[in-house]
Amino acid sequence: MAPAALVAQYLDYVRFEKRLAERTLTLYALDLVKLSGHAESAGVALTDVAHHHIRRWVVQMHSQGRSGRGIALILSGWRGFYVWLGRQGLVSSNPVQDVRAPKAAKPLPKALGLDEAVGFADFENEADDPWLEARDAAMVELLYGGGLRVGELTGLDAAPSASAKGWVDLAAGEAHVLGKGSKRRIVPIGKTAVAALEKWLEIRAEGQGTEVSAAMFLGRYGTRLTAASVWQRLRRRSRLAGTATPVHPHMLRHSFASHVLQSSGDLRAVQELLGHANISTTQVYTRLDFQHLAATYDKAHPRAKATAADKK
Repeated sequence: MAPAALVAQYLDYVRFEKRLAERTLTLYALDLVKLSGHAESAGVALTDVAHHHIRRWVVQMHSQGRSGRGIALILSGWRGFYVWLGRQGLVSSNPVQDVRAPKAAKPLPKALGLDEAVGFADFENEADDPWLEARDAAMVELLYGGGLRVGELTGLDAAPSASAKGWVDLAAGEAHVLGKGSKRRIVPIGKTAVAALEKWLEIRAEGQGTEVSAAMFLGRYGTRLTAASVWQRLRRRSRLAGTATPVHPHMLRHSFASHVLQSSGDLRAVQELLGHANISTTQVYTRLDFQHLAATYDKAHPRAKATAADKK
């Protein structure tokens, strides 16, 4: 049977039997057109494609710049096609079986530049409700100044107690937090964060009635602020502050780690501050640091800009 007829039959099968969305069917069709083209170039019928053909085509797609994720999606479509051919008795084995896409490079965490991070932390929204402004400013200072996770931030109580997951010792300039795996750690916070927290605590109980939640950071109805609310407030604040990228809590944590590492070069210290169980988790920030150094070199060093003509 001609390749086009086989593909058409298979698409009818997934359209009516699996009831796939039209968008998914379009992607399946495009991927099978690619498969037919590869088979034609190799001089083999679709039913004669072997394991080594699929591996070769994966290498070709990767060398042409196709991402690991994109290749994985294509292989998934091809794999389903050959499962169907097997059920029709047209192939004896699935050539796509056990073929895996190249691993996608782990994306670097997004971090703000030093000046942008400091500018965002210093931003004051004078038009906002003073209660909300004081609360949000204190949150930013703890996230960027202490590298806290958003769950650690929302888990803080205003005062230490036997039931508190975390609290801040303003006199010592330390945040006591409960991190991943229920591991406690103490994080130093700067004078700016302490001042922001003192200002927030002064007005925290205003308008909250007679009973105020033990939580450090409250919503307008007196309940503990949620992680989703923190995300929303930061995105709003970054928009008002004019930052180039929408800011979220983990971006401030990444910025904290990257900037401490840039200044100190002490990876173990950054590991302890972040509460990472393994140093390998923290090593991603060495890549961020190298990117910063490489960008600085490219801008500043005359040899970085030398062209082939300059060297003749």
